[in-house]
Amino acid sequence: MKILVIGGKGTIGKRIVEYFSKEHQVIVAGRSSEKYPVDIADTKSIKRLYKQIKKTGKIDAIICAAGEAKWAPLKDLSEADFHIGLRSKLMGQVNVVRYAHKCLRKKGSITLTTGILADDPVYQTTSAAMVNGGIHSFVQAAAIEMRKKIRLNVVSSGVVMDAYHKYESYFPGHPPIPMDKMLHGYRRSVMGRVTGEVIRIYS
Repeated sequence: MKILVIGGKGTIGKRIVEYFSKEHQVIVAGRSSEKYPVDIADTKSIKRLYKQIKKTGKIDAIICAAGEAKWAPLKDLSEADFHIGLRSKLMGQVNVVRYAHKCLRKKGSITLTTGILADDPVYQTTSAAMVNGGIHSFVQAAAIEMRKKIRLNVVSSGVVMDAYHKYESYFPGHPPIPMDKMLHGYRRSVMGRVTGEVIRIYS
């Protein structure tokens, strides 16, 4: 398979790239990529990436592990702070889906990324939780209407082991998710036949 990973140099993205590269051709895109630069908060940037990818031949799957949202107490969040997550992690991933048919083969797949905050929010995560929940609803609804029989899912994980040292204080009592277990969610989405699913990996 030929797989595009957006955000392929991040904590989760680089593990996804390593995992799928063992058996498949993987194209790594992201804000720091020289060959395939993309900022999902910029719709034109997504379109340019897909146009670039199409020139090399259509792909079988897209995995998006990119997007950001502001973490802060609700009382300190401005409207502009909320718009960071709305532009990037929410509409960024929505637009990854909206234009994917331009470079995806028929019956290809798209896998988005969220996290446990949609179902189990903690202090200072109002914006991130809102965005994650929105993506879950979008995936369930959009999967019904996808062109070219493209499958659409989202992987929602707890705090992964590789990031646990950074976020442990925000998630007291939450067990870290082993990276291998998290990767099974992406494999299920890409290699399986499910669509419209929120693949939760919380314990």
